[in-house]
Amino acid sequence: MRTSSSFELRTWDPEGVIFYGDTNPQEDWFVLGLRDGRPEIQMRNHLAQLTVGAGPRLDDGEWHQVEVKVLGDSLLLSVDGEEVLCLRQVSGPLGSKVQPVVRIALGGLLFPVSSLRLPLVPTLDGCLRRENWLDQQAQTSVSALTSSLRSCAAESQPGTFFPPGTPAEFGLQDIPQPHAEPWAFSLDLGLQLAAGSGHLLALGTPENPPWLSLQLQDQKAVLSSASGPQLDLPLVLGPPLQLKLGESGVVLSQRPKKEILALPLVDPASLLNLWVQPQGRLFLGALPGEASSASVCLDGLWAQGQKLDMDRALSRSQNIWAHSCPQSLGNDTDSTH
Repeated sequence: MRTSSSFELRTWDPEGVIFYGDTNPQEDWFVLGLRDGRPEIQMRNHLAQLTVGAGPRLDDGEWHQVEVKVLGDSLLLSVDGEEVLCLRQVSGPLGSKVQPVVRIALGGLLFPVSSLRLPLVPTLDGCLRRENWLDQQAQTSVSALTSSLRSCAAESQPGTFFPPGTPAEFGLQDIPQPHAEPWAFSLDLGLQLAAGSGHLLALGTPENPPWLSLQLQDQKAVLSSASGPQLDLPLVLGPPLQLKLGESGVVLSQRPKKEILALPLVDPASLLNLWVQPQGRLFLGALPGEASSASVCLDGLWAQGQKLDMDRALSRSQNIWAHSCPQSLGNDTDSTH
């Protein structure tokens, strides 16, 4: 018996699931993904339980042709026309005769991440085209679990893209912590592209208005606090926009400009308390209930000088491109493609 699946993949994302297939999620399943940019196969069936990585890095933003083939009792993986892995005396769900229906999921799993032999972050920010699943030789059920794995027409570059209305949250206890003496915290936002109006980021808790917020309005960064003070800083795309917080005030700067917003000292402990309570959040993109038109490409977001990984967010919209940005903001950058 010979079956195969093939497709072309383009991604800047080093980790995630390309596709999952099974005939039984407990006993007969197969996963092809990326780890550190290289293909990885995990599988389980009545003959084999294994995890193996092979092949070149695929997270270079170029299109790569990938084929997974089951030939007799062997499984073959080819990349750009070259065989990079051959597993013999194994049978996977692609070749199973026990059950005629093979479920296939693109960009995600049909069972908990904990069921993997070696855990990884399943969401993969990438593009698929020219897909051919099982040569139409078997009855299949194919579903795309996340719009992060999409059919892309627009050219892309490394970064993180927030389409209009898309939110993300980090728990403040899960990101690099402020300096203690003197108390200080910094955020750096690398803006590649920006259009529209809406929130860029905010600090606060889910149930209350943000304690501090930074918004995009008419190509200006608008910083405001809960008690009312506000300042505007005209944006220049490219240089990082830096927000420095201390007990006596906030400094918003972007080379070569610098603006200072003095925070009220009536209750400076309220700022520090955000970091000691479990509900303290760093909000990115649109806030709940906000009608935001802002679309933003970031080439990085740093807390205390350490880059934050969008795949590690507490929660985020699946329409956010975690590892890529369009090269321009136009009609071809809609999150659904």
